[in-house]
Amino acid sequence: MTQSPAVATTQTEPDALDARDVSVTFTSHSRSLVALEGVDLRMRRGEFVCIVGPSGSGKSTFLMAVDGLIPTSGGVIKINGNVTTTPGRDRAVVFQEASLFPWRTVLNNVAYALELAGVAAAERHHTARELIKLAGLEGFESSYPSQLSGGMKQRVNIARALAADPELLLLDEPFAALDAQTRESMQSELLRIWDERRKTALFVTHQIDEAVFLADRVVAFGARPAKVVQEWTIPFARPRSIELKQSPEAHAIERQIWQVVHREGSRVSEK
Repeated sequence: MTQSPAVATTQTEPDALDARDVSVTFTSHSRSLVALEGVDLRMRRGEFVCIVGPSGSGKSTFLMAVDGLIPTSGGVIKINGNVTTTPGRDRAVVFQEASLFPWRTVLNNVAYALELAGVAAAERHHTARELIKLAGLEGFESSYPSQLSGGMKQRVNIARALAADPELLLLDEPFAALDAQTRESMQSELLRIWDERRKTALFVTHQIDEAVFLADRVVAFGARPAKVVQEWTIPFARPRSIELKQSPEAHAIERQIWQVVHREGSRVSEK
């Protein structure tokens, strides 16, 4: 069993993510919508944090703001101590839908970010093959996305995100479109891959059991305009097996989180 990476990180290193008082407002001709208001979230290097909350509470909006795809209207976001407002190679996103290029093979999909960076073909293919093997897809290098199952496509998506060696891996409900059995399998696969690379990971989910199984820390967003209303440190050692989900200890934490999310969801319905 291993120590939580959040505990092992030294005090002298800057936070992998330091978001302070972050706000996002969407403005149209008729009105303005405040999606986030005063969100604070700090993550240490190698930490795995899951964000939960009611539908429409701004979880994905915050993730996109961290990536630089959505401009903030207030606050500051730092990656490893550096202020950021635009996308960069220090971050990579895994979306809910496996956004693979249908005309590219698995190998060339995984190698795409390296190709954009001007990495030589031999080097980028070597790196891509290593990641394909890590993702458990060895032998599928020449396959096309249409020949893969949903779970396999998301493994390619994760491998592609890791190819550029990002500092921060952002995952926006990557398993939401999968059936329950495949989703559970992919949760274990993600942890296996993460254990190998120990990238700082910020994961958005509606599934509370998924959050407790994956995370070092679970953060709950409140009703819109969203801010962090509560967080939980998950005490389970790593590596974790899927049987953890059946433990009374996991269920107790899930109930605590559910009560907060349910309360905030009720506030949404009252507005």
